[in-house]
Amino acid sequence: MSRAFLFRSSRGSASPLRFSAALQQGLAPDGGLYVPVTWPRRDAADFGGAEELPAVGARLLEPFVAGDVLQDALPRLTAEAFSFPAPLVPLEVDGRLAVLELFHGPTAAFKDFGARFLAACFARLRKEAEPTLTILVATSGDTGGAVAAAFYERPGIEVAVLFPKGLVSPTQERQLTCWGGNVRSLAVRGTFDDCQRLVKAAFRDPELAQQRSLTSANSINLGRLLPQSVYYAATSLAVFRAYGERASFIVPSGNLGNALACLWARQVGLPIGDVVLAHNANRTVPDYLTSGVWQPRQSRPTLASAMDVGDPSNMERLRSLFPQLEGMRSAVSAYAVTDDEIRTRIERGYRQYGQIWCPHTATAAEVWERLPADLRRGRRWVLVATAHPGKFREIVEPLIGQEVPVPPALTRLFARPVQCVEIDAKLSALRAMLGGVPEWTS
Repeated sequence: MSRAFLFRSSRGSASPLRFSAALQQGLAPDGGLYVPVTWPRRDAADFGGAEELPAVGARLLEPFVAGDVLQDALPRLTAEAFSFPAPLVPLEVDGRLAVLELFHGPTAAFKDFGARFLAACFARLRKEAEPTLTILVATSGDTGGAVAAAFYERPGIEVAVLFPKGLVSPTQERQLTCWGGNVRSLAVRGTFDDCQRLVKAAFRDPELAQQRSLTSANSINLGRLLPQSVYYAATSLAVFRAYGERASFIVPSGNLGNALACLWARQVGLPIGDVVLAHNANRTVPDYLTSGVWQPRQSRPTLASAMDVGDPSNMERLRSLFPQLEGMRSAVSAYAVTDDEIRTRIERGYRQYGQIWCPHTATAAEVWERLPADLRRGRRWVLVATAHPGKFREIVEPLIGQEVPVPPALTRLFARPVQCVEIDAKLSALRAMLGGVPEWTS
């Protein structure tokens, strides 16, 4: 086996681990997030002959799993995770503007890629004699559904999905609560930040540590975030091969996992130009880049609910990558978009391009419109479409004046019965729910 590639905590006081160990740990013991100790280097020439997502993924992730027990299984892992397309759809005839559709998976959101990769890894790592693994996931909309779908009926694994009661779209809530079996849906009386806080507190709770074997499936987990770099790698390679230019991305952003995946792909050496973050009215990150003062705040509910994050966890990884503020400012920019601007952009996107966009994708389109004209024309821009508009029909349909088609995958989920439990935003409530039910049933 080759020399082991290691990951360290963003807080620096936990021992470095190989890929599988960091994946199973989820959150580092010191409360930090795992990041590479060093960065491998890849360029376009290293991907010769690799065009489809599984092949690009195997080449990109190979150095990160070097020396790990999953090293030899990597091609099978990427084939399982990237079994559906991520098409790049041109919006202008010269290819200067395109949209990357990441919603063709089983739950119609970009998080299907990372969730399926993580599930495939856990399935190979878990030994039959080991105790049941409990996966905790906080979600502002799409993560929970993707994780539930990826882990549903996997033997030896239970999933607890925490979502903010009343703060996700009706379609998203159906996706989060239609499982039963080894998936338990918990509607938290609070915000997404409360859900995220509860998950982190659970990992540090000695009582729960004695009762259950816990890990995470949010983008705080390395095994969720790292595979998301694959579609950025594949898209940038396609643009570079076609035009000899770098692709610049506008990424709808909340907890910053998807943004970090793009930045990590660029850090490795993929032909990626500018990276611009499109936030909704939760403007903690844009304000930080402007003022230099980090001020996490209570999240605000918006139309782009999956991005309603006031204290994004992956800021730790962003700071680890760019420790100095000026370095961060030169590497990434961020804009905030209001609900009224989201509505307008959904309407205009349909009128101008015949595109039906979810509120998150519309934030990216709105940010592109704000860029200076010379910058828009001087780059090849890719808008990242993170969710299918069918998940937000009650928002989109009145704006475009017609029904939004619902993907067959969502239709199948809607036919399932709803199962959900409400809890207070307190560790004691989560502890009682997790600790009081040794074996979950439907």
